[in-house]
Amino acid sequence: MHPLKAPGPDGLPAMFYQKYWHIVGDDVQNLVLGILNNNGQTPDINKTFLVLIPKGKNPSSQKDFRPISLCNVIMKIVTKVIANRLKHTLNDVIDIEQSAFVKGRLITDNALIAMECFHWLKKKRKGKKGVMALKLDMSKAYDRIEWPFVKQTLTSMGYPQKMVELIFRCISTVTYQILINGQPSSSF
Repeated sequence: MHPLKAPGPDGLPAMFYQKYWHIVGDDVQNLVLGILNNNGQTPDINKTFLVLIPKGKNPSSQKDFRPISLCNVIMKIVTKVIANRLKHTLNDVIDIEQSAFVKGRLITDNALIAMECFHWLKKKRKGKKGVMALKLDMSKAYDRIEWPFVKQTLTSMGYPQKMVELIFRCISTVTYQILINGQPSSSF
């Protein structure tokens, strides 16, 4: 974890924990283990600031901004532990066609496959049977997923119920505040 990344709502960057680990380390470990063992609650540490960064000059609409989440370091530690536990199973549960976010796979592979498909389609213009391509834009797909679907999917993939509940608690208890001129908005 980069020591100088922008801090979350608690105001503590990773450098604080790294520099003062000899003082706060036991408390951090106990808090993280409590959350991971389903004994601790996440709402107090699962607060996130959203900062809107312009994608270019003169932004004029919502699409012209990139939202950046500023999470508390404790929550980053919890989610990193979960991610490390899950990464060993990803190749077994993520389809081979999914090329992004899996070690050893490149998102650029999909672009090459698409180019090959369009090349084939251009050659198939002759004949009685037509062919077509359909491009679907799944932008913001994560925002459209219902929580019960996430739980059901993780369970059907064979993840232990304790892990499913832990993931669900992490993603469903987050509260957001938008930073406007350095001041947080009301929580939502």
